[in-house]
Amino acid sequence: MRSENTPFVGGPLDGRVLPVLVGPTGHPPKIYRVPVPAPTEDTPPTVHIYRRVSVVAGRRLPLHRGWRYEYDPDGDPGGPKWPWSRRATPGRPPG
Repeated sequence: MRSENTPFVGGPLDGRVLPVLVGPTGHPPKIYRVPVPAPTEDTPPTVHIYRRVSVVAGRRLPLHRGWRYEYDPDGDPGGPKWPWSRRATPGRPPG
């Protein structure tokens, strides 16, 4: 398995560069989850979510220069955006 050094922006891993395994296409996963154990038995464990973002070099000619992960404080599950499915809105059941 090949890995790629990927920078993390925001959240508890801000400024760190970690090796992330890449898939068969050479891309790291779209979502990187960092599980944090509970400090006490009374509190549930926490999961920090980072989303993959393309790093663009230059404004005139936006060339792809790799990937980085940005912290997602909301932790929205995301998922596939199929044309026949709708996002859940307040006051309306999903589906």
